[in-house]
Amino acid sequence: MTAPRLAIDGGSPVRDALLPYGRQTVTDRDIAAVTDALRSDFLTTGPRVAKFEEALAEVAGTRHAVAVSSGTAALHTMLAAAGVGPGDEVIVPVITFAATANAALYLGAKPVFADLDPDTLLIDPGSVERCLTPRTRAIVAVDYAGQPADYEALAAVAGEVPVYADACHALGGSSNGEPVGALTEMSSFSFHPVKHVAAGEGGAITTDDDDLAEAMRSFRNHGITTDHARRAAAGTWTYDMEVLGFNYRLSDIHCALATSQLERLSANVTRRQEIAARYDAGFSELSGVTPLVTREGVFNAHHIYVVLLESSQFKSGRAEFFSALRAENIGVNVHYIPVPWHPYYRELGYERGAWPTGEDAYERMMTLPIWPGMTDEDADDVIEAVRKVTSAYRR
Repeated sequence: MTAPRLAIDGGSPVRDALLPYGRQTVTDRDIAAVTDALRSDFLTTGPRVAKFEEALAEVAGTRHAVAVSSGTAALHTMLAAAGVGPGDEVIVPVITFAATANAALYLGAKPVFADLDPDTLLIDPGSVERCLTPRTRAIVAVDYAGQPADYEALAAVAGEVPVYADACHALGGSSNGEPVGALTEMSSFSFHPVKHVAAGEGGAITTDDDDLAEAMRSFRNHGITTDHARRAAAGTWTYDMEVLGFNYRLSDIHCALATSQLERLSANVTRRQEIAARYDAGFSELSGVTPLVTREGVFNAHHIYVVLLESSQFKSGRAEFFSALRAENIGVNVHYIPVPWHPYYRELGYERGAWPTGEDAYERMMTLPIWPGMTDEDADDVIEAVRKVTSAYRR
């Protein structure tokens, strides 16, 4: 039987319209929540911010959640509260979104890149140990693709150096029964539209530490010690700016949407897991396409679904796979380019070749569509397209 012709070569695509790799799902209830906020007395620094923070802290299992304007702002605020500054080093994984490393640069610190575990693409504790120096002020692990990093192993090698979480991929996940958000002293989140909670833009940091929470609330508000609500309650107009902070406040409009979205978090994570399980079954006997491994004891929130191509089995590389699957209307993506490879970082003196596992994985990785609004038929289209392309490109 003749194999079907690839769409990129003039054949019929598996789908008629593009299936994106990720997408928000907005309900009438979400729209009503935003409308109520718009009709209220507060568009920002109002009661919906505190309501969202309380709801998020409950999900994360922490005393505090501090809402900020983006996931990047969350990382910056978290490291500022940790006391990171000029001359310090912050260890981060070599493959992550640039914001993880950029947050250290914002504070005058140097990002130091650790390599990855080959099966999970989580930061490798052994590589972290080799990166430690007397100047290391913090380690920021990324809960890549939706599963928590191995924080017990990281703590064992870190000694007195604190370990924090870039948990932007993993809200709703857990490790050995402990929720993401409570696995480290501080954890950062993002509420970008493709994340588990879509606020349009937004972020937050969770912590049990009262002093850190207070410092972060000041930092997000220009370094001012009181916000509008506190001054109104005290009947005063005076305020003090004690540190150089930023305007990283998140509005009541965003928080209204985020709070409404948070009510569906559990159901959305369950749906992501169902799609991931469907992919796992569909690729279980497909040689040359290897999904990432989920660690034992981990409840994977599956922000993205990443596969690694076994290059030796195919006559074409990742770039050809990417283009062919896009032509089949499967919105594949790649997460992420190694941060030291970016031109800005190369100008800082970083060079390729120091992270063999991560750099090799980058050349072979692809992200397949996964978001709660996908149907089983959508997932089956992805599986069919991957099989179609692998069959055409197999040696």
